[in-house]
Amino acid sequence: MSLRRPKTIPKIPKTRKKKAHTSLTAIPVKKPDKLEYVCKAFYGYDVIKGKQFCVFAIETIVEFTSFAYEISVEVIKEKNVINLILMGLSAKTNVVPLVQPARTEVLFQDLVGDYTVNVVKQDGAINTAEYHFNIFKKEILLTKHYKPKKKNNRLFCRFEVALDEFSFPDNK
Repeated sequence: MSLRRPKTIPKIPKTRKKKAHTSLTAIPVKKPDKLEYVCKAFYGYDVIKGKQFCVFAIETIVEFTSFAYEISVEVIKEKNVINLILMGLSAKTNVVPLVQPARTEVLFQDLVGDYTVNVVKQDGAINTAEYHFNIFKKEILLTKHYKPKKKNNRLFCRFEVALDEFSFPDNK
């Protein structure tokens, strides 16, 4: 086939995009435990929207110097189970470079009671925490955190309640 006048158009393979549901069933490769992420839960008030949210902020342990990154997350919520699937990092437009971790915030408006939060990596590793939300007492309790029984599962995420990031509307 000559390159000047091809008789057929060559097919270019499409890149394969990972789906969030495949990460839940994937079996990870055996690796040692290494903390890479922190999942913080807190109440945040959005002044622009005028609404109170339950926020899950996921950030990396590693801090980046040259670029500002954001963690791409897909959310699957079923009743009292929230799956936060980490899809990768994406660069943010940043005029002034700062030393900061990659971070993203996932907002929920209607969390009251007990919830199980799963942080899932693309290779299939899962870390789980159980939270109790009580907006009336303005408190979030981390009742339990663990790595579920799964072949080659490893610890990669630490869970916490970020009391210093709580924000509520000013009642005058």
